[in-house]
Amino acid sequence: DALSTVDLIIHAGDFTDVQLLKELKGLRTVKAVQGNMDSRELKVMLPAKEIVEIENKRIGITHGSGGPGGIEERVRKVFESDRIDIIVYGHSHQSQNKALEDVLLFNPGKATDSFGILTINGGVKGEIISSR
Repeated sequence: DALSTVDLIIHAGDFTDVQLLKELKGLRTVKAVQGNMDSRELKVMLPAKEIVEIENKRIGITHGSGGPGGIEERVRKVFESDRIDIIVYGHSHQSQNKALEDVLLFNPGKATDSFGILTINGGVKGEIISSR
C-alpha cells in the first residue's frame, strides 16, 4: 500500500465528503485544500490555497478552476506572489507531471484512476501511478 510509505498526504480537493478526509488523517499527516465539489462543511474546514515546505522545496496546493484549457496558467497565477517549486492541483482530473519554466506542475489525475507520488530528496521527482 503506497500510503504506508509516504511522509505526507497532499490532497488537491474534491473529497466531496468529510469522511475521506478523516480517514486520510488517520493514516498520515494531511495537507489539503477545498475543491469545487466539496461539501459546505469541508469548505469551512479547508483553505483554497496552501503552501508547505519540505526539504527547502515549496509546494503550492490548490484545486484549480474553469475548463481544462488554460488551467496551468490559472494555477500558476494563484501562486504568482509566492516562490513555489511545485504546484499540486486537481479539478481537471487529467494527470499532469511536467516542468514549466522552473515549476513542476503536478496533477495526480482522477482519484479513482490514479494517484501521484512526489519524491523530494535534494531534487524533485513526480510520478503518476495508475490504480486500475
